[in-house]
Amino acid sequence: MKILITGIAGFIAFNFAKELSKNKNLKIVGIDNYSDYYSIKLKKKRIQILNRNQNFKFFKIDLLEKEKIIKIFKTYKFDEVYNFAAQAGVRYSMENPSVYIDTNVSGFSNLITVAKNFKIKKFFYASSSSVYGDSKKFPLLEKESIYPKNIYGLSKKFNEEIAQNFFEIYKFKSIGLRFFTVFGEWGRPDMFMFKLLNASFKKKKFYLNNNGNHFRDFTYIKDVISLIIKLRKLKNNNHELYNICSNKPVGLKKVVNFIGKFTPKTKMVRRKKQLADIYKTHGNNKKILKKIKNFKFTELEVSIKNTIDWFKNNKHLFD
Repeated sequence: MKILITGIAGFIAFNFAKELSKNKNLKIVGIDNYSDYYSIKLKKKRIQILNRNQNFKFFKIDLLEKEKIIKIFKTYKFDEVYNFAAQAGVRYSMENPSVYIDTNVSGFSNLITVAKNFKIKKFFYASSSSVYGDSKKFPLLEKESIYPKNIYGLSKKFNEEIAQNFFEIYKFKSIGLRFFTVFGEWGRPDMFMFKLLNASFKKKKFYLNNNGNHFRDFTYIKDVISLIIKLRKLKNNNHELYNICSNKPVGLKKVVNFIGKFTPKTKMVRRKKQLADIYKTHGNNKKILKKIKNFKFTELEVSIKNTIDWFKNNKHLFD
């Protein structure tokens, strides 16, 4: 079986590919454009690890390069496609909105069009909890009306609408994954926990917005990958959306205090709430747990400690 994973040098895609690589019957092709939004060194290290698998092949391709996408589909004749390629970052979307339309909307449109034309059997794509916006109704169900607060969330909403349109018009089946604050080993330097760890171990300032008065539905990367692997094995007959979340929001103050028990003292700078900040994320995960029976999430304290231990051994990647 042949699988295409886009955004392969990214956090979630890399961890997903690493887990799939354990199955020697799978041929995995990964593509990435090596965006410099965050550390290229970290991204190349991820690819270096994946390259140890003889059944893995990497290509530097941007989703906007449609002819190259078509060529790679013709060459490998994929059975499944997993799209994790996207311009990430909520705050950055306020500074550079056009790149989100190009990469997250036009790029996605290119990929799903080619996948449909090549009659791909399984098509998964990354969406985000950002599609919900600054909701006051919790926990959030997939059927809720969505009102993104920023261009990043809006670009993900467009992806979902395109995928729904492709099912209604072409009967092309797909699954959208609404990720809620994913963290863990090999995470992104621009995310909350790694910003805090980097500041702590390297004696830099850490800016705590709104005095830490925010709540996040933290979801451990190993649980995320396990859910996707299990979902991959199930039959899908339409365009479906799933919240990928723990359904247990935690205050950032609590997380900061817990991390502080295992790290050097941090130079904390408290500042007011930022324009792009969302007060709370809290997803309802009953829909996916109805499909995947008896799933056990990792305890938050255990997953944070695993993340800290990993960072201690790999902090040189965050220079």
